[in-house]
Amino acid sequence: MGHVFRTEEQQAAVDGLRRFLNAKIEPVVNKEYRDKFIPREKMSAIMRELTQFGLISGVISEASGGTEIDWLTMIMLFEEVATTSVDLSVPVVINSFGAYMIEQLAPAHLRERYLPGLVNGELFCSIGISEPDVGSNVLEIKTRARRDGDHFIINGEKTWISNGSYSDFLICTCRTGDDPRRGLTHFLLDRKEHPYEVRDIHKIAWNGQSTAQIFLSDVRVPATNIIGNEGEALKNTLSMFERSRVFVAAQGLCIGRRALEEAVRYATGRRQHGKVIAGHQLIAAMLAEMATNVDAARMLVYRAASMIEAGVPAEMEAAMAKYFACEMAVTVARQAVQIHGGNGVTKDFLVEKLAREAIVVPIPEGTTQIQQLIIGRALTGINAF
Repeated sequence: MGHVFRTEEQQAAVDGLRRFLNAKIEPVVNKEYRDKFIPREKMSAIMRELTQFGLISGVISEASGGTEIDWLTMIMLFEEVATTSVDLSVPVVINSFGAYMIEQLAPAHLRERYLPGLVNGELFCSIGISEPDVGSNVLEIKTRARRDGDHFIINGEKTWISNGSYSDFLICTCRTGDDPRRGLTHFLLDRKEHPYEVRDIHKIAWNGQSTAQIFLSDVRVPATNIIGNEGEALKNTLSMFERSRVFVAAQGLCIGRRALEEAVRYATGRRQHGKVIAGHQLIAAMLAEMATNVDAARMLVYRAASMIEAGVPAEMEAAMAKYFACEMAVTVARQAVQIHGGNGVTKDFLVEKLAREAIVVPIPEGTTQIQQLIIGRALTGINAF
């Protein structure tokens, strides 16, 4: 809903993906596995199909086996996936950023071993940043990697880790030195060669995919498995956040978009007081407000993606998109439930699930309040952290 300016190539890509999602994926994620965990085998099969449309492979250069799609087009494709299912969008975004980090930062032997499997949808990765006492402030990471000759021994705990139980490997942020800024390093841990324990976290929503705690106890990993240079994980993580926040903002956009679509469908079919409820002024006004907010969120998300593609710093704009789109999702999903009346709180209608999903989306990649602090810092130059 709402006009989107696209090139012919972008429109064809979006239309093809939308037809596939409606025909093949919608019945799986919103009927067969609604509110149920999607097993790895099933999720892997879906990932392999999505790579054919440029998901995951799109962020990777053609030289490395990807399709090298620009960031704005990637967001357009991602929007279709997340509108179908926010659960499905999580492995897409995590595998995409894992692939991006490996191509950009990993040594050749790790690129050659792990990148092809991500690009073709065979492998899953996790990215381990958050810890029980560490959320948005990466400087406080406690997971420690201690050098032992040509290896490092890692001990610590990560939490809220997407793809946890699916993961074939973990890109883990560890403390290798005492300097808060220059003492963090990324390591690649192969789950079979450098075993880590995974325990899934059950939540109010987003349970179709894996969110997990990861426990690291004397995990021995070679120094050659460092991703990027030792001590540069903070710089690399902050650069990734600028991009990843745009994708979480898109998840908020998509929850709101789907809630609007469900509300319009219901309002044009449900009759009360002698006419469809869309013909009542208060319902029409509510739909108009919802549609305007969804479109405004899309413009913020697309602007941030366009800036990233152009190589323009977009920290504030990505934060604005994440802040507005995710809070919009909460409001619009709530309004969609209201339009459905009593039906809106039953399992027979999708809006009750969307309302639960909306509550979650303002939290990942920095809460709404963190985004406000980022925006304030950008405006004033004063850090309120």
